[in-house]
Formats: sequence, structure tokens, C-alpha cells
Amino acid sequence: MLSESNLPNDETLILDSVDRFLERNVKPYAHDLEASDTYPEEIVEKMKALGLFGATIAQEYGGLGLPITTYAKIVERVSAVWMSVSGIFNSHLIMAAAVQRFGTNEQKTKWLPRFASGELRGGIALTEPDCGTDLQAIRSRASLNGSTYAVNGTKTWISNSIQGQIMAVLVKTDPKAQPPHRGMSLLLVEKGPGFSVSRKLEKLGYKGIDSGEIVFSDCRVPAENLIGGKEGHGFKQILGGLELGRINVAARGVGIARACLEASTAYAQQRKTFGKPICEHQSIQIKLAEMATRLEASRLLTESAAKAYDAGRRCDMEAGMAKLFATETAIHNSIEAMRIHGAYGYSKEFDIERYYRDAPLLAIGEGTNEMQRIIIARQLVERNPA
Repeated sequence: MLSESNLPNDETLILDSVDRFLERNVKPYAHDLEASDTYPEEIVEKMKALGLFGATIAQEYGGLGLPITTYAKIVERVSAVWMSVSGIFNSHLIMAAAVQRFGTNEQKTKWLPRFASGELRGGIALTEPDCGTDLQAIRSRASLNGSTYAVNGTKTWISNSIQGQIMAVLVKTDPKAQPPHRGMSLLLVEKGPGFSVSRKLEKLGYKGIDSGEIVFSDCRVPAENLIGGKEGHGFKQILGGLELGRINVAARGVGIARACLEASTAYAQQRKTFGKPICEHQSIQIKLAEMATRLEASRLLTESAAKAYDAGRRCDMEAGMAKLFATETAIHNSIEAMRIHGAYGYSKEFDIERYYRDAPLLAIGEGTNEMQRIIIARQLVERNPA
């Protein structure tokens, strides 16, 4: 395991260890596990040993303490092999980031080492049946009675909800607050009485990772699990996590776009029509050039957003740009890869059809791309007043 005592200074060594893990433990099994929508338990255990569940958690709490620039490169590599695997530790690390950035010293000491080791795994519970991007419209409530909160409500499309043990749940502790975000708080809720997963959600792609619907029915949560110890700060706390989430989704887009390009470049040199490899046909060359250029631009935008996050700067515009462009590139490259591969791209025997099914999720998750355009424009105006 990569730990504080042996964490290499050279980023290359870290990425090489991830590449070896993917080559040995993920690539040979991804196709079959994805096809059967099977949770990759053995892969998860190996990720725990590798330290990925503590990738961005500070070393003082048992994590690797990696900068987000390095983390984004890890996510790209993982997603190029099987995107679902990146979701298993990304949602978990957004939860951990909320505790690390906003939690009390007691909360950090109690929770972060268990998050870093993978002993406790989970994610964030934001989305509700009638509320997606508009988080201020959530209906889930937490009422304080003495030293415990009673949580009631429903959360849906929650990653790690079935296999995980704990969730950072966004609730309203003051439903009458105006504006609504001032009455929102973030609670760490462990599985137990009153916490139930009502169903597993079936998806077009992004298989293997568990996406479920959670119902809270008078779920009792200790008041000490209120992140930061003060009510009314949950909306702000989760926005910081979404910046990290959008960088992660951008990196996933880079990974899928990269996988599509690599597969297409190789296939175009092997497949022949009219007496020559199709890579010598101008129409295919134009596709490959466009795919490669979009990929490189996506990678640079993602790196720029990660650097801003590492520097502690507000980076919703940079993360939004990276997420928007990289995920649209993933969709574009997946379609072009299918066209280049022809019937083989449409066959379940090959991975191209998986990239084609996985890519659209990225344009929806962590805030739709339509919303990213609005965020970018608003920040552009705010940062450049006339």
C-alpha cells in the first residue's frame, strides 16, 4: 500500500502503480462484470490495499494526500479501462473532502482514518425524486431532539448507497429559512434503523457500481455527526465538494475519450478497405485528428481546474469548463469510435459500445452541461465587471 512512509515523491511512480493495478486486476474482468452489472468486490478490496479510498485524504489521517492534479490523472487512467470503478471511490472522496475541509477536529479524527482505509465507504446523498440540480428545493428534513436528529426523506440516484456504509446527506434543518440554502445542513448518516435502500436503479450504462434510492424514516443521527457542528452551512459545504466532483467527471471524460481514440487509432491501422488501411482514407484521418485535438484540449482544461483547486482558489468556472468540454468530448469520441469501427463498434463483444453507453451520463451527472454553461457565464461576468 502507498502510505506516508513510502509515498513516492515522483508522480510517475504513483501512476505506474495504478497502471499495473488496472492491467492486472481490472482490464481482464471489466467486460464480463459490466455485462452482468456485477459489483466488483475483489477490485474494491485491491483498491483499499492500494490506498485509493484515501487518495486525497491528508496523510495525517492515513490518506495519501495526493494533489488533485495527480488524482485527476488517476481517474483518467481508471476511466479509460472501466469508468464505473472511478465512481466507487470518487463519491466516497467527495464525502471525505467535506469532512476534511469543514469538519471539526473531532470529526476529522473520528472519521477520516476509517474513510482512508476503506473500512467505511460511502458517498454523498443530494438528489431527490423531485430535485436534481436545484438543490435548494430538497425536501429531506432533519429535526433536532435533544442530542439526536430525526431524518426523514428520500434520496435517489445515490452512488455507493447499496454497498456503502455511510452517507453525507444534505437535509433541511430549518425549512422556513430564506433563502432556502441558509436552512440546509450536511449530516453523516451511518446505515442502521430508519435507513433503508428501497431499490437498485437500472441504468443504460455505468454498470457495476451500485446506484440506489434511499429512504430515511425517523432515522436517528447523533448531533455530533453534523459536519462543522453548526446548522445552515450544508449548501456551502457541498458546493466545495461539487467542484472536486466536476473535476473528477471531467477526468472521467478524458479517460473515455482517450480509450476511444486509442482503440480507433489501432483499428484504423488494421482494418483495410479498397486495398489500404482505413487510416489512409482522408475521411478517417479527419475523424482521428478531431478526436485527438479534443482529447488534448480536455486534458489541459482538466489540469487547469485541478491546479486551481490545489491552490485553494474558487474554481467553479474552471471546473465547469473542464466538465463541459471533456464530457462532450467523451460523447463525440465515442460516437466517432463507433463509426470508425463500423459493425464491430456496435457489437457487445468489444468495448466501444460500452464507451458509447457510459459517456452520456457524464453530461448529466454532477450538474448538467446546460447548467455548467450558466455557471461559466455568470462567473465570467462576475470576474470581469465592466
